[in-house]
Amino acid sequence: MNSPALDRPPLVSIITLNYNQATVTAEFLESCKRIGYPHFEILVCDMASSVDPATVFNPADYPNTRLLISDKNLGFAGGNNWGIRQAKGDFIFIVNNDTELEADTIDQLLLAFKENAQIGVVCPKIKYFADRRIIQYAGFRPMNPYTGRTSTIGDLEPDNGQYNVAGPTQAAHGCAMMVKREVIEKTGMFPEKFFLYYEEWDWSARIRKAGYLIWYQPLATIYHKESMTVGKENPLKAYYHTRNRILYMRRNSSFFQGLVFTFYFTFIALPKSVFTYLKRGQFPQLKFFLKGIAYNLTHNAKSVQ
Repeated sequence: MNSPALDRPPLVSIITLNYNQATVTAEFLESCKRIGYPHFEILVCDMASSVDPATVFNPADYPNTRLLISDKNLGFAGGNNWGIRQAKGDFIFIVNNDTELEADTIDQLLLAFKENAQIGVVCPKIKYFADRRIIQYAGFRPMNPYTGRTSTIGDLEPDNGQYNVAGPTQAAHGCAMMVKREVIEKTGMFPEKFFLYYEEWDWSARIRKAGYLIWYQPLATIYHKESMTVGKENPLKAYYHTRNRILYMRRNSSFFQGLVFTFYFTFIALPKSVFTYLKRGQFPQLKFFLKGIAYNLTHNAKSVQ
């Protein structure tokens, strides 16, 4: 593990991806000017955007910021891994570019690590940017081992302090998660096979199996501009959600759990989804939903990449 020097606070590497959203990324960087924590770097990892983001914002205008340009879109998992490999920090803060931070976000996330050495990942309370009173994430409920579904604690609830107690949660939220470098060295990084969606659940499962806690820290808050990257009705979302839901279950289920999931998905989830897409006239979504299923019939589940 990279140990922070005794004469300085630990270095935090903030990693955010940009894909054809340079203006949104610039807004994120503006919010980073408020950071009160004294020792951090920002790595903006561009995933082969059609327009050079440097024509929209100048990294030199923002504190400790580097713009890294990939020659291809590596996806959420691969893009963040690419950034992690170039990060120098003792802690890695993976955060969406369509978010905005508060001045004390970094300090509050680090506080949890100081209080419990078993903590490997810390996530903030996530609220909706459009209405900062409304919660998006205050932890995850356990993944159902038979359906491959979970739910987010607090989603769409007004924040009245009802989720202001810190504690362990089932999985990190890919929107914002700070990871201790020691965890990365012991468990690896995001499984790049997933590309987009469910990758944080798969990595979280490995992290918890390695004996670390995943922690929800309500004293830290970020604001999320939900669904600006893919969009709620995008066929690619149907593809990756379907593909990776099945893939996650193949990688993380016992034989019995996998058997029940296969029965459930084949005879309940699949016909229900097909009927819904047909009823709504969402033929591209239906096509990609079926492609997501087909992927799992031809690809090995266990390899990380």
